[in-house]
Amino acid sequence: MESPDFTHGSVSVDNGTPAQPSPEDTVQTVIALPIFMFAGGAVGNLIAIIVLSVSRQERKSSAFYTLVCGLAVTDLLGTCLASPLTIANYLDQHVLKDARLCQFHSFLLLFFGVTGLSIICAMAAERYLAICCPYTYQRWGVGRRFAQRFLVFIYASHVLFCCLPMMGMARSELQPSATWCFVDWRTHEPAAAAYSILYGVVSVLLILGTIVLNLAVSGALLLMRQRTVQGPATRASVRQRWRALSSAAETQMMAVLVVTSAVVLACSAPLVVRVFANRFMLNNDPSADLAAIRIASVNPILDPWIYILLRRSLLRRLLSLSRKGGSSQARGCASSPPQRNLFYPDIMRDSHVFTQLMCSANIITQLPAAVKFTQHDAESLQQTSNTAD
Repeated sequence: MESPDFTHGSVSVDNGTPAQPSPEDTVQTVIALPIFMFAGGAVGNLIAIIVLSVSRQERKSSAFYTLVCGLAVTDLLGTCLASPLTIANYLDQHVLKDARLCQFHSFLLLFFGVTGLSIICAMAAERYLAICCPYTYQRWGVGRRFAQRFLVFIYASHVLFCCLPMMGMARSELQPSATWCFVDWRTHEPAAAAYSILYGVVSVLLILGTIVLNLAVSGALLLMRQRTVQGPATRASVRQRWRALSSAAETQMMAVLVVTSAVVLACSAPLVVRVFANRFMLNNDPSADLAAIRIASVNPILDPWIYILLRRSLLRRLLSLSRKGGSSQARGCASSPPQRNLFYPDIMRDSHVFTQLMCSANIITQLPAAVKFTQHDAESLQQTSNTAD
């Protein structure tokens, strides 16, 4: 039989005050969020890696998709290494109080934060070279092997950079919420202060570099599109280059790059802002720091679904649009007689580039028949005139 003071949930005790939830219920409620984030990040990145691995061979051999796969692997490793420590600390708050585990947790957050920004910047640089500097792109031999070597360089350099706190340059400490560890960004020690500033400056440079490169690529594509539409019909090289750049694969790459860059920068920027705020403004706001690291933790969950959902929906939409456009153009060319296009070239000049090409092809195929018909008529007329004479 239960005791009179025993309560379940929010049942009131004898004095009328509502009973407080037990510590076990509180822990189960709070730990549900990191478990959900861990499962979402791990499953999503595994699916993304599988989707990327079964892509066509020409896509897998490109530098861009090698970097995308490297970003997915980085997000997966970050989720699988950092999240279990966070979950264990929710179960036992003495886990991160261990100095070595706290340093390791701080290293993970530093490393995977700056590595994600570096890979995104490398993806933007690869697109910039491919579109704006194609000769340099070919001369450097930017491909799958080049991207793999660059990923190894990123990992090696960032491991060394993020190990500096363990080597004594800075000190990692448990944050006031007691759920995560990071470098002591409010210390007055010159070496530790210099490291936190250096980490923030590197992150800001990577963010700015990604934004500038994306803007440069978008501007180059818009300028090329404008020249294609407004330029004279003789500039076939510009039209051909634009058609190559506006293909489904190139459009897919740009869409993945822009959306992934926006997500990564939006998730990483709050933590970078808090680094400078804690260093220069001495703004002690643990709740803002906790919110910044939580926003950064959402990034590995969102990234893989960009590769999974965006690429499939984009290709399907582009295919449907191209089929509709091709059918309408074919109907337009079939309805217009070739003689009208020959004698009224203004109609051809004002129409779309692809419509011009298709109608021109239609005219060329019908020209021999017209020539034969004219010769036959001439011979008939000649025979008629001879007979009449």
